Amino acid sequence: MEKQFLNRIRAEIDLGAAEKNFTALKGFLYDDFTKPACVIKADGYGHGDLPLMTLYQKLGADFFCVSNTEEALRLRNGGCNGDILILGWSSPEDADVLSENNIIVTLVSVENALAFSEKASKPVRVHIKLDTGMGRVGLDASDTEHCASDIAKIAVLPNISAEGAFTHFAAADSRLDDDVSFTEDQKQKFLAAVNASERFGVRFKHIHFLNSAATIYDYDSRSTLARLGILLYGLRPAYSMKIPFALRPVMSLKTVVSQVKTIHKGNTVSYGRTYAAPGDKIIATVPCGYADGYPRMLSGNCEAIIRGKRAKGVGRICMDQMMFDVTKIEGVSEGDEVILIGSDGTETITADDLAEAYGSIGYELVCGIGKRVPRIYVGGKRSDKDDE
Repeated sequence: MEKQFLNRIRAEIDLGAAEKNFTALKGFLYDDFTKPACVIKADGYGHGDLPLMTLYQKLGADFFCVSNTEEALRLRNGGCNGDILILGWSSPEDADVLSENNIIVTLVSVENALAFSEKASKPVRVHIKLDTGMGRVGLDASDTEHCASDIAKIAVLPNISAEGAFTHFAAADSRLDDDVSFTEDQKQKFLAAVNASERFGVRFKHIHFLNSAATIYDYDSRSTLARLGILLYGLRPAYSMKIPFALRPVMSLKTVVSQVKTIHKGNTVSYGRTYAAPGDKIIATVPCGYADGYPRMLSGNCEAIIRGKRAKGVGRICMDQMMFDVTKIEGVSEGDEVILIGSDGTETITADDLAEAYGSIGYELVCGIGKRVPRIYVGGKRSDKDDE
């Protein structure tokens, strides 16, 4: 294993927190009807797909969701023994390699299904995506009979093993009356199309529509899978969403103070001279920037925790460095730990907090933490393959 240098910056991944989130979410499911499907696409939302897969597998999970062929093969080659569903687009050219690795493909149209059928020399396991209002991909479920007919056409194609159907909710993370009604309408369109397809002789092993938000707000045992994503990582599907259990953020982002200096009234800091000191100030520089995935849009609107206290970010965030006003924090010196995401004593900064400050979501922030930031796993044993 290549040596990792931990003195500049690190993302600590708390496997104990991930376990608690998984256990809490599983408590919302009726075991006889709905099983958890752990969504670990985008390298486990930036947390590391193989360590998280290994943990969830040890906790009893045997169904996983990813975005693409590469992610699916990485899981399979990394020791995943359960089912793997690709939620996004797959090339029909990959039909045989996906079949050989026992990976489930999402089909989004009759044409897409025909292409897979033509390219496959052996049966390919598939789930059929229905568009009930998301407006992205999938069979149009607004016309129940036509949708059911298309499902039936796909199900009888050579080398297509249609095991499931699913849809995705557009606003399950909102409790506004209009959004709640829209989510219910999506569910009813989906169930109507699936039920109608049974008249054509189609019987699915899995039908699923629950995502993280719907699992805790709109649980329905007719969904045989609950696609658990962002809540597993201790972040909220929407910043204002109230979570009915103790949500534990899994990722902390930590760096160090690289230099402390005093500047005087009128002195400016960083590119563009956007910050001018209103008086004498003590400035701590830290070796983290937007190349590490810390959003430049947070320039002048971020905080860090240093010596248990909050420090305000000043000046523009650079590619590799950022600066904080530590005038009111006694004794700050080179080498002190700086918490950009995480907790120290009574102070906490979450990815959700940061994302809300610049009009984004916690998903984007953690997914964007760069590959040059080493992931350090705490609270559990790591897989031998974590660093591949």
